[in-house]
Amino acid sequence: MSQADSPPDPPRHPAGLPHVFVDRSLGRIAVPRLLREAGLRLTTLAEHYGIPQDEDVEDVTWIEDTARLGWVVFMKDARIRYRPAEQEAVHAHSARCFYVTRQDLPGSIMAQWLIANLATITAACAREGPFIYAVHATEIRKMEIGLPRPS
Repeated sequence: MSQADSPPDPPRHPAGLPHVFVDRSLGRIAVPRLLREAGLRLTTLAEHYGIPQDEDVEDVTWIEDTARLGWVVFMKDARIRYRPAEQEAVHAHSARCFYVTRQDLPGSIMAQWLIANLATITAACAREGPFIYAVHATEIRKMEIGLPRPS
């Protein structure tokens, strides 16, 4: 078989991109499958905590656990930027998060946006957290994380 006839190399997880954690907001099946087909190494919330326990895991728990493991988070829940407990968890554990900005997109498009932005996501991951980036169709934007109010 000549080089011209050999199958293309399978996609690979980008060098410099930490392991990816996929939150339940992106689903258990379609988005993770498409990301894996693009070469990403990832773990879903359901895989990490088990089913049905995954439905009861608080956001602050998985934020802490994934940050401690050095993983980055893919999600579609922009409200994480506004909830005091989640804000505190992102800050306290230097979490690195990326969220798809459109809640109404089909999973295939959400995966496409994440894959299209892998180079800039990987570059952002060269910096330490805490951070939250909004993922758009052709770019990512760093978002301000509100600081929790003192009690």
